[in-house]
Amino acid sequence: MQLNALYVDFNSYFASVEQQLVPELRGRPIGVLAVMAETTCCIAASYEAKAFGIKTGTLVSEARKLCPDIIFVEARPPVYVQYHHFLIDIVESCTHVEKVLSIDEMVCKLTGSQQQPENALKLAAKIKSTLAEKAGDFIRCSIGIAPNTFLAKVASNMQKPDGCVLIAPHELPQRLYGLKLRDLNGIGKQMEARLNRYKITTVEQLYAANRQQLQVAWGSVEGERMYDKLRGIEPYYVKNARSSLGHSHVMPPEQRNEVGVRAVLHRLLQKACMRMRSYDLLASRISVKVKFRNQPSWQKESAVSPTDNTLRLIEALETFMQQYPKTDAEPYAVGVSFSGLVTADEVARDLFQIAPLESEKKLNRAIDTLNAKFGKNTIYFGGAHEALKDAPMRIAFNHIPDLDVESDT
Repeated sequence: MQLNALYVDFNSYFASVEQQLVPELRGRPIGVLAVMAETTCCIAASYEAKAFGIKTGTLVSEARKLCPDIIFVEARPPVYVQYHHFLIDIVESCTHVEKVLSIDEMVCKLTGSQQQPENALKLAAKIKSTLAEKAGDFIRCSIGIAPNTFLAKVASNMQKPDGCVLIAPHELPQRLYGLKLRDLNGIGKQMEARLNRYKITTVEQLYAANRQQLQVAWGSVEGERMYDKLRGIEPYYVKNARSSLGHSHVMPPEQRNEVGVRAVLHRLLQKACMRMRSYDLLASRISVKVKFRNQPSWQKESAVSPTDNTLRLIEALETFMQQYPKTDAEPYAVGVSFSGLVTADEVARDLFQIAPLESEKKLNRAIDTLNAKFGKNTIYFGGAHEALKDAPMRIAFNHIPDLDVESDT
């Protein structure tokens, strides 16, 4: 077994980019918010804020109690995506980036002499110094080096911020025994409780379990993959085709009513349609969800003839909205998703529908072209008019937006 993976994890990424670009924020406790509202939570926190116990998910009101001097800034997703690509290029100038795992994480494959511990550490130091030189002193990363991607990520988390940890093959498994189950990627609160029910409460006990025991504990093949990952083996994954896509949004206070819900859902649907068309996919199911305070969420789902036509999907949305609950509860978050995604080649078309479908294609193509050229709100369907400034681009953990398709300008 050799060292095969070098994992780069950028520390407090959104907050660090803000501090790098806005000198007034450097050295200050800052919280990054998706929307500037007292009822929302932090989606990122600087290390100065983390020192007060503030983290992702901390409510604004709670953050103010923990740190009265905290500065809140509104997230700028397009800036973070642009910086993301900039950082990839910088790391790529040092060594090949094998895979981008999220907006702030990437893994590099070690080959040849790079697999020697001293050379791997020299490469890590080179990456850090090049980042400091080209991206700035406030863009810091933790680097993990190990036999596989999983253990390299574990190593990157062992020393933050700005750390560098190498887990050598001969140190396994003992080097892992001082960790807690939750220190391992893929084991959250619920999975930890599940493992505890199977009498697995430590990493040592997890390592000692056989493949079958872990498969039973996980209830899936992921348990067998964990068996391999702990031993430095890179598990095999079958790449699945995209099966769904969607957008969600935490509503600003002024939109937290039925009119606002309708407008924001229209806005999300139109954004999702343009993104779906960029993948050359059609949706065969549409669902919407509205979360209320102090009341269960409202959700509707329906099958549709496979389509990427915005007007047809708007019709489905309007059908849902006719059943919107009559309630005094405040709606605070909404979402639209498309599933059952297929390509046009997978759909058997009705010959009598060819002409309308071609006209629909031309209309949607014209709308997408004009919006791409002149700005995303150049042409839109009227239902979104009252929400043009809402539902800006967001960055999900497993999805890095395409600025050409998903930016708001």
